[in-house]
Amino acid sequence: MNWDDVRIFLAVARAASLTGAAPVLRMDPATLGRRIARLEDSVGGALFVKSPQGYALTDLGARLQDHAARAEDALTPALHAGQGQGSLTGQIRIGAPDGCANFLLPQVCAAIQLDNPALDIQVLALPRVVNLSKREADMAITVSPPNAERLSVQKITDYHLHLAAAKGTQFQTLADIRGERIVGYIPDMIFDKELDYLGDIGAKAVQLASNSVSVQLNMLRQGGGVGIVHDFAMPFAPELQFVLQDALSLTRAFYLVRHLSDRRSDRLTRFADLLIAGVRREVAHLEAQARLTAGGKS
Repeated sequence: MNWDDVRIFLAVARAASLTGAAPVLRMDPATLGRRIARLEDSVGGALFVKSPQGYALTDLGARLQDHAARAEDALTPALHAGQGQGSLTGQIRIGAPDGCANFLLPQVCAAIQLDNPALDIQVLALPRVVNLSKREADMAITVSPPNAERLSVQKITDYHLHLAAAKGTQFQTLADIRGERIVGYIPDMIFDKELDYLGDIGAKAVQLASNSVSVQLNMLRQGGGVGIVHDFAMPFAPELQFVLQDALSLTRAFYLVRHLSDRRSDRLTRFADLLIAGVRREVAHLEAQARLTAGGKS
């Protein structure tokens, strides 16, 4: 089996398309298609199911990706030995929920990449749980620990959420927000029970809804009403303030989820350690900033 063909296979699997992998590999899609076909002949079976939506791995393809990714981890340090001892190299993709991906990971990943210039970091921000079994990402940040086998789970940190509204808004009790417009998730698109806040605030409906935390925050910034906001997002919304902090305070947690087999990879483990430390620091920093700038209790 030709390693260069395997390297192409990994890029196509990660991009889920020939056109997505082409710029990464600096090859045209037609050439990539021929190389994938050659590899399929070599292994004796189809590695992808092709559809208008892209390339999805077959069972054989998923098994090959597991083995190939481990081989890549073993080979990468040697291939990049001239780029400095101890520096992380290659490509790592992280799946994360919208709020974490928008307000925490840009700073954390930029800092890690600055110290490891030969490392390519990709953040997959999705309003759903990332499917690690299909290798959509190398690791994922989640808001609840999964129960699936062959996954390792490590708690990253707790984070906090409070009600927020436009500056100058005043409420005395939770009952006062009845009749106000509620900003929140689309109820039938909540992908994790930890994101279902309606019961906590006693609301029966959401008048302005989105599956994106960022969109919800911008709705509130435009005077959309009142809603639950991550404390770490408040420094990015100077138009908002916390309300009813004593009446309602929520605590949730982030978890880092990886394939159990990937814990044998020194490269991924080192990156995971940097990621966990960075997210912890950024949550603590932004929450402290939020208490100073948006902490008007009412």
